[in-house]
Amino acid sequence: MNIISGFSKLSKLEKINYLVENFLNGSNFSKNKIKSFWHDSENEQRVFDDFSENTITNFYAPYGVVPNFLLNNKVHCIPMVIEESSVVAASAKAAKFWLERGGFKAEVVSTTKVGQVHFIWHGDSEKLFKVFEESKDELIASVDPLVVNMNKRGGGLLSLTLKECTDLEEGYYQLHGEFETCDAMGANFINSVLEAIGKKWQELVMTSDFLEETQRDIQVVMCILSNYTPNCLVKAWVECDIEELADRGLGMSAEEFANKFARAVRIARKDVNRAVTHNKGIFNGIDAVVLATGNDFRAIEACGHAYAARDGQYRSLSNCIVENGKFKFELELPLALGTVGGLTLLHPMSKISLDMLGMPNAKELMMITAAIGLAQNFGAVRSLVTTGIQKGHMKMHLMNILNHLEANDEEREKAKIEFDTQIISFNSVRDFIAGLRNYQ
Repeated sequence: MNIISGFSKLSKLEKINYLVENFLNGSNFSKNKIKSFWHDSENEQRVFDDFSENTITNFYAPYGVVPNFLLNNKVHCIPMVIEESSVVAASAKAAKFWLERGGFKAEVVSTTKVGQVHFIWHGDSEKLFKVFEESKDELIASVDPLVVNMNKRGGGLLSLTLKECTDLEEGYYQLHGEFETCDAMGANFINSVLEAIGKKWQELVMTSDFLEETQRDIQVVMCILSNYTPNCLVKAWVECDIEELADRGLGMSAEEFANKFARAVRIARKDVNRAVTHNKGIFNGIDAVVLATGNDFRAIEACGHAYAARDGQYRSLSNCIVENGKFKFELELPLALGTVGGLTLLHPMSKISLDMLGMPNAKELMMITAAIGLAQNFGAVRSLVTTGIQKGHMKMHLMNILNHLEANDEEREKAKIEFDTQIISFNSVRDFIAGLRNYQ
């Protein structure tokens, strides 16, 4: 067994040597490849190393852009970090399509975030609620030093309520806080406030004159924000007259396309098998912008999927309405994003992304991100109901196959011509390249 003690205390090079010797067959190729992805600047590399733990190198992902993206009558060039073929191309194609039809629209509905102090207490709940009501002002005042700066920016702790959750777990209660964190995502701020509230609440319960001594026993289980933020909500949409959808690339009339498109979205609203893939496509666009701007795509996805199942069934996050000669395609979801704090300005490429977007505030970034998710969804559904999704996807995937086969420039050009109208598979491309090489 290759057990090691004190691995985190080793230097970066010592970590790499250990991995090479014990897990990479002593390969100098692997060692050199790992080191080749280090940043040329030691200062820049130190920033990357400090993002996480036991860092040995960097893992690159493609950074692309979608130009000509018209949102709320302003043209953007939107950065996207994603490795999946055809995502950026589909978003760019959707952006071009809607550029001529009024562009995308978006609005922020609300920006409230939440967190809870989870605790266990046994006794007469009416007495506990009385303790809370009598001490609520003191409880909130106890975190004044923590919220003063956020208050100056227009945010802070908006409300605090006591919730009985004994139907979920014996003796289980929550202090439920609602927060406004302005342009910050706010996780550290919320968690710090909740921990201070939890400590003060425990003190107040244990010393309350309203409770008998036998009812002063309280166990604070945890103090933590929730990544489920259904009241941090944004909407994005596109709309036009059905006749304006006419496009030679559809291969059908505008009316047939509108109805077929709407039916495909309705299926995703009703069938969970389709809904999961449908929403995955939405997050292809959203995650790419979230990553490019240094935000937390895992929190965004977890919240979005929970929101998609808020009525008890998992459904499409987007919706399509075709009526009275009008076509409207819309998306609504929670997006708790920030443009200050975290990695947003610490990661050098995140800072460039925000510069590219005109240094948006959090609300503006919410609208941009929702709109690119809708664009990606439109592009994917459009392909599905017209040419099929594989035609464009596999053309992009051809490049991956050719890279895997280490094709040279001449071979790549001949392969593009050969597979312009043929079905693309790894075996067929491999055999074609092998044939070229044997012929030579």
